[in-house]
Amino acid sequence: MNHTDVFAPASGRTGPAQPLRRIALTGLIATLAAMAATALAATLARAVGVDFEVPDGGDTIPVTGVAVVTGFFSVVGTGIAAALSRWSARPAQRFLWTAVSLTAVSLVPPFLSGANAATTAALLGLHLVAAAVMIPTLLRSLRVMAGPST
Repeated sequence: MNHTDVFAPASGRTGPAQPLRRIALTGLIATLAAMAATALAATLARAVGVDFEVPDGGDTIPVTGVAVVTGFFSVVGTGIAAALSRWSARPAQRFLWTAVSLTAVSLVPPFLSGANAATTAALLGLHLVAAAVMIPTLLRSLRVMAGPST
């Protein structure tokens, strides 16, 4: 497999600043949407009886904690998209592969937390809600920047 295009500068771009600003703005809006969506989903889960209690120390995950963690990792995802838009010849494909892989990895900790089944299922769902907001939004932005061939 030829990996020379992973970090090759993309051709046909008008300087790095414009695409990076577009990714940053899109990422910021998507991050806020993902934070709101996961906070709403966590609130609804709590309303139907999910306690979000993690046995290690007996801590309960607050809704605000869900939103903050979603925001942090969404910003990380936006950074990955920005880096790929700058240094990859095929940023959309690379981002999709990376984002899906990282989402799959993020599904492991809820199983290791020792929480009850309802909390584990809710945490898994929250990860998928955030991914469902962030990945398509950033992917669409990368494809628009790259043009119709990507």
